[in-house]
Amino acid sequence: MNRTVIVVGSGPTGLLLAGDLATAGVPVTVLEKRPRKTSNLSRAFVLHARALEQLDARALADDLEAIGQPLDRLRLFGRLTVDLTPLPSRFNHLLVLPQYEVEKVLLRRAVEAGADFRYETEMTGLAQDADGVTVEVRGPGGVAESLNAAYVVGADGMRSAVRDAIGLPFPGRSAIRSVVLADVRLDEKPETLLTVATVGDAFAFIAPFGDGYYRVIGWNRAHDVPDDEPLDLDEVKEITRLALGRDFGMRDARWMSRFHSDERQAPAYRVGRVFLAGDAAHVHTPAGGQGMNTGLQDAANLGWKLAAVIDGHAPGALLDTYQAERHPVGRAVLRSSGGIVRLAMAKRPWTLALRAALTTVLAHVPPARRKALGQLTGIGYTYPSPRGAHRLVGTRAPDVTFADGTRLYEALRGGRFVLVTPEPYEYEGEGAREGRLAVERWASDRRTALLVRPDGYVAWAADTVDAKGIDVALAAHVG
Repeated sequence: MNRTVIVVGSGPTGLLLAGDLATAGVPVTVLEKRPRKTSNLSRAFVLHARALEQLDARALADDLEAIGQPLDRLRLFGRLTVDLTPLPSRFNHLLVLPQYEVEKVLLRRAVEAGADFRYETEMTGLAQDADGVTVEVRGPGGVAESLNAAYVVGADGMRSAVRDAIGLPFPGRSAIRSVVLADVRLDEKPETLLTVATVGDAFAFIAPFGDGYYRVIGWNRAHDVPDDEPLDLDEVKEITRLALGRDFGMRDARWMSRFHSDERQAPAYRVGRVFLAGDAAHVHTPAGGQGMNTGLQDAANLGWKLAAVIDGHAPGALLDTYQAERHPVGRAVLRSSGGIVRLAMAKRPWTLALRAALTTVLAHVPPARRKALGQLTGIGYTYPSPRGAHRLVGTRAPDVTFADGTRLYEALRGGRFVLVTPEPYEYEGEGAREGRLAVERWASDRRTALLVRPDGYVAWAADTVDAKGIDVALAAHVG
């Protein structure tokens, strides 16, 4: 049987997925239209706590923490500043660094694990049946070829060729038109790491690349022009002055562009043997910096499931849970990011009043603040659990320390399940589960037993621990 997975697209989502599959021993081929070269352009600039936890489970977070800049407060609009220090995470901050730095470490991991990358290779067609998927490609020099795979994952962005090939629509709308973007040098260094403000019809955002250049994103609601309208630095400066009061001596633009920001989501993330992840499945406004983070978590959810099914450790029905778990999260991110933009650009009296009320609630009502913080950073999302399941099933497992001093997210490395028990436990069939299951003990006197999935969510839990119950849980979830 063909065990290969083809991943179309080598952005952060595709790279994390390719690395997970290759680490699990699944043959994976990555198709990328672009040539193999490092770009100094970047779409995303922020890693939130949940994405950092997922990267920690792959031994990558510390490398990124060493080159990024942590920020423990995020200003969203008006007087609303979100304090991240109370987050119940090792990463109680957001990390500011360009997307291409994230891609570098993910690419290195995927290559070292054995993923096969084919650059300057475009998917031109796709057909599937009960036994597999055939992908037509055009490689360097226009050479045509057919590739066969067990499954295909489209991580090829908003204009996904994979999504088009399986006939899925991408309903939604343009939320913001004529956004300007420029990578520039500044004569005056901004006072804050992330600079963002809205005044009247103007919005501006400034973030550092770390190489002397800054990304500037601006929008003037009063100047709505097509994406192909010429853009010069004077327009970017004007918008920045309107929103921030000055342009910081902006100069030497190495790249400028005009674009529109959409809010769209595919109705399904799976059609047969083909899946969508990241921007191919959902796009939204950049507010809150949730785009790359959501895509990384899509990949973390899907990778271990594909590996388990391909290797015969789980039934094919496990793959249906990808849609059930990730589609609601994508929908929630669309709503929250869109809500941030609309409140930031509030102009009518009732929207201004709503923004003021929300600011007051988040400042003075701790449960509301925790819920908003959990959504923004990704640590608050839970997955559906079966009827009658333990209350912890489907929740994110915090990075607890074990009796031997190691941490949960260290134990998860390699795509393993982790069983946490109050007493030593030896399971049968160790050889079949070798490398796929780690057994750890609580450092505290806690009596609950937990089985944590490779993506850091609780698969099974019990307050009364017995060997038979654990055996049943392992057989059902680990194989």
